[in-house]
Amino acid sequence: MPTSCTPAVERIARVLAGRHLSLNGEGQDPHASSAVDAAWRDHVEDAYAILHTLREPDAQMAEAGDVAVWRNMIGAVLASRPAA
Repeated sequence: MPTSCTPAVERIARVLAGRHLSLNGEGQDPHASSAVDAAWRDHVEDAYAILHTLREPDAQMAEAGDVAVWRNMIGAVLASRPAA
């Protein structure tokens, strides 16, 4: 199974930054890559909040796969969160 080399929190934070900055989202920058590289860390707390919300799958997600595996995967990310 392919896996990402980029941690889930960073990937989510980059998407959030891109939505704010990029013309493809709500921003104005048609070439926001460098701006996203500079700003994604500002969205890490939001990324953790999203993952915290997703720790329990909904019914559709539960029907598609193993709930215990899902909880373990999301839990692993949340458990690795640095102390504030």
